[in-house]
Amino acid sequence: MNDFQHFPSDSRVWIYQSNKPFPTEVVPELKAIVNRFAQNWVSHNNQLRAHGDVLHDRFILLAVDESQAGASGCSIDKSVHFLKQLENELGVDLFDRMTFAWKEGDDVKTANQTEFSNLFQNGEINSETLVFDNLVKTKGELEEKWLKPLNQSWHKRFV
Repeated sequence: MNDFQHFPSDSRVWIYQSNKPFPTEVVPELKAIVNRFAQNWVSHNNQLRAHGDVLHDRFILLAVDESQAGASGCSIDKSVHFLKQLENELGVDLFDRMTFAWKEGDDVKTANQTEFSNLFQNGEINSETLVFDNLVKTKGELEEKWLKPLNQSWHKRFV
């Protein structure tokens, strides 16, 4: 297993957010399935140094240390196909970029863009609410910029 903490900060990451939490009882098996995919992920017959995980029972993370071999269009297509299969099996949506996620205490909440805007207008969330920016592209950005105040995120233009 590739230990993600030892991946360089410029390792490429993809975050797929579920529109609802994964059932707690399936998370350990889901983590194993996602990591097994990552361990077998290849690009042009080159084994990728990749990592897969499930974070906060709601996000699927795929990462590739491209210093050894880069993810190609075909390998990225394979990951999308894999995630579409998971989507169908789990009955979730992993590709709706207009579902927003934020921290509320220790919980992660999600809402579509309209609901999110209404929550802001009603004062249930505010400019300091921590939102997840799933558009981060590297491990370094994941560690430093994935969770940020709403007023520092692209989400702010939708409230």
